[in-house]
Amino acid sequence: MAKVRIETSLGDIVVRLYDETPLHRDNFLKLAGKGFYDGTLFHRVIKNFMIQGGDPESIGAPQNQQLGSGGTGYTIPAEIKPGLIHKRGAFAAARLGDEMNPKRESSGCQFYIVWGEVYNQSKLGQLKKQLQMQEEQNIFNGLVQQHREEIMKLRKNRDREGLMELQDKLIAETRAIMKNKEAQGLTETQEKAYTTVGGTPFLDGQYTVFGEVEEGLDIVGKIQEVETQRGDRPKEDISMKITIL
Repeated sequence: MAKVRIETSLGDIVVRLYDETPLHRDNFLKLAGKGFYDGTLFHRVIKNFMIQGGDPESIGAPQNQQLGSGGTGYTIPAEIKPGLIHKRGAFAAARLGDEMNPKRESSGCQFYIVWGEVYNQSKLGQLKKQLQMQEEQNIFNGLVQQHREEIMKLRKNRDREGLMELQDKLIAETRAIMKNKEAQGLTETQEKAYTTVGGTPFLDGQYTVFGEVEEGLDIVGKIQEVETQRGDRPKEDISMKITIL
């Protein structure tokens, strides 16, 4: 069982890395072992959401510098596992959005720690509906990709009627798939976590969670409360040093 300590000016955070995500675990340990993270900042902090760090360009960066685009020059294949969820304290890999990164590969170095919020049953019900709509949109988008060449040909020929017919066909296929599959929802584990400790359930299945905070969750809470400026960067730098335990 691998653990690391993240030392900050506001206190220490101990993170346990999951064995179920070996690619992310081993990469993080490799970087931490050679001091890659030492001096980097928590460069993006959003209250009631998460704190993000690990950008190598943040070391010694002036206050007016926009951060978040630095990396290692490589990505890590997604290791998104159903049971590893975005509960408060979850340790996850940042990544580029789906349009540029359809395989949801992770940044080679940037990570975030979840804070989120505690959900009541009413808000959880709304979330379930949103997740169902999101699933339906994902299915439709996938079908569009499968018919990409046909769509391009119809557009080239300015065949508006053909495009409308194809769209109706794909919508019907999407609805049929949704009807035949189990409705998207939250597991019992997710519901318990998000109604007690809290988190960001809408990120589940989208990003790789590869660890969780075992000690120092209160420090994460302090960091997510700090005052920020443009780009969600803290007004006062919060640097880190990471040690393998």
